Amino acid sequence: MNFRVGFGFDVHRLAEGRALWLGGVRIEHTVGIVGHSDADVLLHALCDALLGAAGLPDIGHHFPDTDARWKGADSKVLLREVVRLIGERGWRVGNVDCSLVMERPKIKPHIPAMKRAIAPILGVEEDAVGIKATTNEKLGYVGREEGVCAYAVALIAKG
Repeated sequence: MNFRVGFGFDVHRLAEGRALWLGGVRIEHTVGIVGHSDADVLLHALCDALLGAAGLPDIGHHFPDTDARWKGADSKVLLREVVRLIGERGWRVGNVDCSLVMERPKIKPHIPAMKRAIAPILGVEEDAVGIKATTNEKLGYVGREEGVCAYAVALIAKG
């Protein structure tokens, strides 16, 4: 088959004193995301979607939180490495679609910058990068603003 689809999901806690990196963009907010790297939940879900589509192990296998090299790492670097890994196997990105779930801040104003950050890494046009945001309607850990999660799907093609 010349096309494959992969799905990714990631979740991280929110806490004061951390930076809020989403989709490769730093967003000013009262809390940020806790993680070993910069904890960009959207890029992590996207990495897993691409890795899954190529039949490769997940992001934790490639960039374990037990490896000091990835402490505080820019998740755009991780995404570049994932694109390189799938490229070595003859795959290229067709398009991606991501959903971010958090109560605050409003994400819509930041989506164009996220697309500008992600598209060149993937080697696609900005209109091949879908990013949506929603709340969790005040339900669960997202609704209580204890965490944030993201979902991503990716289409890859041979050649």
